[in-house]
Formats: sequence, C-alpha cells, structure tokens
Amino acid sequence: MNPETKEKIDNLLQQNKILVFMKGNKLMPQCGFSNNVVQILNTLGVPFETVDVLSDYEIRQGIKEYSNWPTIPQVYIDGQFVGGSDILIELYQKGELQQLVEVALAS
Repeated sequence: MNPETKEKIDNLLQQNKILVFMKGNKLMPQCGFSNNVVQILNTLGVPFETVDVLSDYEIRQGIKEYSNWPTIPQVYIDGQFVGGSDILIELYQKGELQQLVEVALAS
C-alpha cells in the first residue's frame, strides 16, 4: 500500500468513531454482507459512516492490507478493527457490540 492510501485510511479512522469500509454505502449497500453490517448498526441506532470501496480501488486494496483481513466489509470502532459481517453478527448476538459502541461514543 502506498503512503498516501495509508494516510487517507488513518485520517478516516481518526475522524469517525464508527466506520465501515463496504461495497456501496449505508443508504444503498451493494452486497449482502455489507447490508448485514448496516442493518445491525441501524438497529443499535448509533451514528456511523461508510466508505464505498467500489468507488476507490486504492482504498479497496489498501484496507485489506491495513487490517490484514482479506474481505469486505470491515468495521472499525474507535480506530480499532473489529471484524467483518460474521464477527459483527456474533458480537451483536452476544450483546458485546452494544458495549463496544457505547464505550467508543462516550470517549
């Protein structure tokens, strides 16, 4: 990944408490996994932002390197990589996601 892409990702993570790198955006997800993540975050009623990896090839490839995670979507809370769709579903079902989000938004 080039330094510009890493800096762009760093800046996005600093500016957003909850950030999802996904296919499409929160109003129009472009894949089922991205849609799952959006639905969970909407259910929690928390503010979050999305980055459409389909519109930026450098980010699409760079985020996989950044997190050392091969798939999209990728969810970051308070600058920390949390996981993809399956992990988010699991955390939500256990009630752990709500706690993570509350702590991040309170800081």
